[in-house]
Amino acid sequence: MRKVLVTGASGIVGYGILRSLKNCNCQLIGSTIYEVSPANCFADIVLTPPLTSDDNYIPWLINTIKKYNINMVIPGIEADMKRMNQSRKILENTGVFLLLNNEKLVTLCLDKWEFYQKLKSHNFQCVIKSSLKPKFDDFKTPFLLKPRCGFGSKGIVKIENEQTFNKYKADIGVNLMVQEYIGSDDEEYTVSGFFDAKSELKAFISMKRKLSKQGFTEIAEVVKVPELKNIVIELAKVLKPIGATNFQFRKHEEKWKLLEINPRISSSTSLKTAFGYNECQMSIDYFLDKKDVTQPEILSGKAIRYTEDYIFYDSDNI
Repeated sequence: MRKVLVTGASGIVGYGILRSLKNCNCQLIGSTIYEVSPANCFADIVLTPPLTSDDNYIPWLINTIKKYNINMVIPGIEADMKRMNQSRKILENTGVFLLLNNEKLVTLCLDKWEFYQKLKSHNFQCVIKSSLKPKFDDFKTPFLLKPRCGFGSKGIVKIENEQTFNKYKADIGVNLMVQEYIGSDDEEYTVSGFFDAKSELKAFISMKRKLSKQGFTEIAEVVKVPELKNIVIELAKVLKPIGATNFQFRKHEEKWKLLEINPRISSSTSLKTAFGYNECQMSIDYFLDKKDVTQPEILSGKAIRYTEDYIFYDSDNI
């Protein structure tokens, strides 16, 4: 039986991955720093790792891979993806398969300014005007200040006036970048593609979504937008993604604009699985079992996330 370790298993991405793999005939092992978490509901074994930033994290991961004979490790949080990407060679020497995208793409996507520069150098029309210059008059209000390193909508500041802009001015260039504000917060599209080792698109799903305050998909509806698929194919020729890759778009003045690429399994993975697109299962099929991935039949519909209760009774109540 395959053994799969999912890190960050208490988060929406982590337990979303575990839920998507519940019928995969694998032993599922989750790791989380939290003593009480939803991971216990979806994983066969739950482990407590050091913090990702801790010097003992990689040694712990290596020991865990060897102890449990792990076949695949799937990072469930961006910090783990970054740390594993940095330690890719030493971890792969254990014989495990790390579910990581193209090493260069992972590194590129960790810095939004470098990512912007890459797209601009290839004249992609989907690029959004950005700058590192701390000049208020360079952009029409409202515009955004975005952390160069980060994910989702965390840390983004919408600038409406110069007074607010001046509060963050000193951080522009080092920690923040300026970006044109486009589209509507309620008109965002998440597009997922699965790419083979040659970066050829093998499977695809697109959804219109609304984000929660935490930056995760809260409401999603399956949509068919052929133009987005064509843009993703063109981007792949330059960026060379491998495996599950997620693209975020908005439409601005009748043109599609790329917000970011997440070179990993995303927070909407369990929603996509419900509509027939199981990128977690595809990853095991393709990378571990060497099976071809083909376009699945995508169901139509809408998904809404809500809060659910899981109760852990004390043993003396049973």
